[in-house]
Amino acid sequence: MRYGSDSVLLVVDIQNDFLPGGALAVPEGDQVIEPINLLAERFQNVILTQDWHPEAHISFASSHEDKQPYEMIELDYGPQILWPDHCIQGERGAEFASGLNIPKAELVIRKGHHPTIDSYSAFLEADRATRTGLASYLQERGIRNVYCAGLALDFCVSWTAIDAITAGFDTFIIEEACRAIDTNGSLEHARHQWDEMGIVIM
Repeated sequence: MRYGSDSVLLVVDIQNDFLPGGALAVPEGDQVIEPINLLAERFQNVILTQDWHPEAHISFASSHEDKQPYEMIELDYGPQILWPDHCIQGERGAEFASGLNIPKAELVIRKGHHPTIDSYSAFLEADRATRTGLASYLQERGIRNVYCAGLALDFCVSWTAIDAITAGFDTFIIEEACRAIDTNGSLEHARHQWDEMGIVIM
């Protein structure tokens, strides 16, 4: 299939820190790069997202005394998983994977750059109020269908897909081009949400 001007491929966080050997490696994360490169050739519209944290970001375990990665804390905007320091602005870990080859990508959405708010979704940050502007951009371009691929399936891809369908787009997750972290039942929880909301799994 080839996808027309009313569709977009959102490529989520294909960055060094999420690949094997990275600070927050997603198991088999490197295996999505080739499928994503091939998918991108079939889309007229491709948008990339990029985790882009300042040092001492609120989502880092190292920013909280006596806390360890993957612990859960409560912040002003709700529950927050604490992560290893990752995707720090300007560092190699935040760079796109060298094998990612999508020169025609028309936009990069950087997320997580506010020091006191985490951000998984390409549409809304974790406070569920701060918008990236992506929904308006897609609407003005006449895009109706959002296809999601990338890392990690149960966090940034899932939150992006949920916010896409909530914003009124027909939304699809291309599962072969995703990998999950799957911590504390996160993947099962995500699948339940997709079923409830009508997100199509391809």
